[in-house]
Amino acid sequence: MTVVGDTRFATGKDGRLTALEVERLFSAMSSLATPQEARSFLLDVCSRREILDLAQRLEVATMLRDGASYLSVSRSTGASSTTVSRVSKCLNGPEGGYRLVLSRLDGPAPGSGPQESRE
Repeated sequence: MTVVGDTRFATGKDGRLTALEVERLFSAMSSLATPQEARSFLLDVCSRREILDLAQRLEVATMLRDGASYLSVSRSTGASSTTVSRVSKCLNGPEGGYRLVLSRLDGPAPGSGPQESRE
């Protein structure tokens, strides 16, 4: 078994995908400097449907962070209740990816209190 970094991406001896390859994908994504570069990369590696699904999940996370109910999120975005629930779990989970991205895109979450200066 190959294990590099996060063991959730380790595979057996079948050779299908290794943690190294997944880490390389993460590095590739973090190397993108502009929205246009991200667009070009995503259009190359994802189907149109996959990109739309990712965009929908980001919108679901935005609405949940802003206090919308599961039902209103599902109705507004067309996301299934399973997707809304999964996004909510991730939004409030330990990884913090949605929180980080939403903070960078939209600023601090509403009601999160005053932010400390980073000077």
